[in-house]
Amino acid sequence: MATASRAAHQTEPKEHLYNWEGKDKSGKIVRGEIRSNGDALVRAMLRRQGILVTKVKQQKMSRGGRISDRDIALFTRQLATMMKSGVPLLQAFDIGIKGSGNPALARLLNDVRTDVETGSSLSQAFSRHPVHFDRLFCNLVSAGEQAGILDSLLDRIATYKEKILAIKGKIKSALFYPIAVMVVAALVISVMMLFVIPEFKSVFAGFGADLPAPTMIVIAMSDFFVEFWYIVLGIPILAIAVVGWLYKRSPAMQIAVDRMVLKLPVVGPIIRKATVARWTRTLSTMFAAGVPLVEALDSVGGASGNHIYLMATREIQNEVSTGTSLTVAMQSSDVFPTMVVQMVSIGEESGQLDAMLGKVADFFEQEVDEAVAGLSQLLEPIIMVFLGTVIGGLVVAMYLPIFKLGSIV
Repeated sequence: MATASRAAHQTEPKEHLYNWEGKDKSGKIVRGEIRSNGDALVRAMLRRQGILVTKVKQQKMSRGGRISDRDIALFTRQLATMMKSGVPLLQAFDIGIKGSGNPALARLLNDVRTDVETGSSLSQAFSRHPVHFDRLFCNLVSAGEQAGILDSLLDRIATYKEKILAIKGKIKSALFYPIAVMVVAALVISVMMLFVIPEFKSVFAGFGADLPAPTMIVIAMSDFFVEFWYIVLGIPILAIAVVGWLYKRSPAMQIAVDRMVLKLPVVGPIIRKATVARWTRTLSTMFAAGVPLVEALDSVGGASGNHIYLMATREIQNEVSTGTSLTVAMQSSDVFPTMVVQMVSIGEESGQLDAMLGKVADFFEQEVDEAVAGLSQLLEPIIMVFLGTVIGGLVVAMYLPIFKLGSIV
């Protein structure tokens, strides 16, 4: 029976949004939108309302588009604002669907709205789309529905997502500039090795004189590059692809890469601070929403974005579930700074754990801001020196024979 009911549910026609036009009883032209399972049902519903239908057209939602975390954060903020203003839930979804400039997001919201309209709770409707609405999101929405404070919880979720996105954005901005410069430098060096230096080599062949040692070294490097370019270029690309593939599928690789990232000079401490900020912000948000601590820790580890902290969170959860205090469990995990553990201890003793965790998150977010600003100022001269040394060194090495020839003349 259960299988049959599921099959029936799966084959049930899906609702779509239709634009319609017609005339009312007074002959006035009227237009509108209606959600239904088909063109014929739209016409039947409008006839029962005394409308002579002249045109019915299904709204087309173009394929394509990608739903980003920023799209979800913006929709959550809009939904929270509309519900605080007294807009009914289904109407708020309609406004969100019409106002969305992303066809993929509009389809997602339409699916969620349909589930809510057919009797599902909002948290259940969201949980059917775990790619875009994670466990943390659904747990907080469920807590809001049960406590009757859905608008407040949606506002809290929106604030949380905005802060997490801000942290991620700062980390990306700190890493983007040096990575982009390194890629451009690699392309420039490859072009010089493959095309520019061989031309110089052919010119130098007619000099009939010994070339300077730096020039000979660069020419030898160019010859190797030209002969084995597929190895020189292929190995780094293949290595990155293999590591990326293994990272997605192997927990051991995920742990190894995340541990290595935390130990990187300069960048590692910034990523660690950002991870701690996300961890404490997530736990603060869930604990303040009334989610039990052990249950809240289920979502916290994954939200941290680092598998070292995910494993530590699971150990903390196991210890807390057996009666250990959060402070002692965090201290034994050995991944949190002393200041964080002390603030959590004060929060537990005073009964204000969510507030203390929020202050810790604010502190580390500020630390990330300052570290990113300092890193940007530090990297710029380092990168300039690197580019000048490498590319400038190649150019000087190739012009040394010309300088030598000029001095002889």
